[in-house]
Amino acid sequence: MVTITTSIKGAGGIDLAAEITGAPDAMPVLLAHGGGQTRRAWKRVTSDLADAGFCAIAFDMRGHGDSAWSDTGAYEIRDFAADLVAVASRMDRKPALVGASLGGLAGLLAEGELAQGSFASLTLVDIAPRMEPDGVMRVVGFMEQHVETGFASPDEAAEVIARYMPHRGKRGAGAGLRHYLRQKDDGRFYWHWDPAFIRNIMAAKRSNPENQEHQFQELSKAAASLTLPLHLIRGAASDLVSEEAVAHLRQVAPHAEYTDIADATHMVVGDANDAFSNAILVFLNRHHGPAGSGQ
Repeated sequence: MVTITTSIKGAGGIDLAAEITGAPDAMPVLLAHGGGQTRRAWKRVTSDLADAGFCAIAFDMRGHGDSAWSDTGAYEIRDFAADLVAVASRMDRKPALVGASLGGLAGLLAEGELAQGSFASLTLVDIAPRMEPDGVMRVVGFMEQHVETGFASPDEAAEVIARYMPHRGKRGAGAGLRHYLRQKDDGRFYWHWDPAFIRNIMAAKRSNPENQEHQFQELSKAAASLTLPLHLIRGAASDLVSEEAVAHLRQVAPHAEYTDIADATHMVVGDANDAFSNAILVFLNRHHGPAGSGQ
């Protein structure tokens, strides 16, 4: 299956690096990764989608991977949501959106508040309007830990990741990990995203601890306004999306479909790629037709 590397325009014309896999005239599936990740998070998923007859479009969100950094540090959820709306508006047909973590939050605001009708369907990957505060802090705390100092080597980064995700066991510093790191002039390796992204998140949390509850209410309101096909995929061992959070989403959006992936944490795609791909294909085929033939 041929993959084309290209650039797409987000809000304000910001350049977003993207890879397109599958027939260009097939039903498009837009893949928005989580904070601190890149389009490589979807590498196996894009092949599965293309093999099933969809056109998979995985892109690096602003400030991440090979995409442009914001000159003004514009990394609020609304900024990422505006990028999704801009990308969808330039496509010939409405894409199905699959968003993991940050990508899912951006999708909620994009469809539920900024521009309803931008997407054909929305799949949220281990994210919901209400999240467990401890789980949120574990994620952002990991991202903040080495943002300034970096790592002496990719092997050191691999050690840190192994401590963060002990359920996976230690993995070596292979080519995949190196895509998430940049070596700077000082010889050290740094995460492949703009440090302003995590600095802004932590600064907001420290200056206004009550902002999280306001954000939860805002996301719940956005979810309640959704009318498009909606699918929540949760990692059964997630410390960020609890069963109570699932119940809350299904209360505000009763039409939401739900899949629980056994033996998966918040990092659902990496933990259980085959089960994840199967779940999204069942949903996409049901709502958009086999081989992406439906609208």
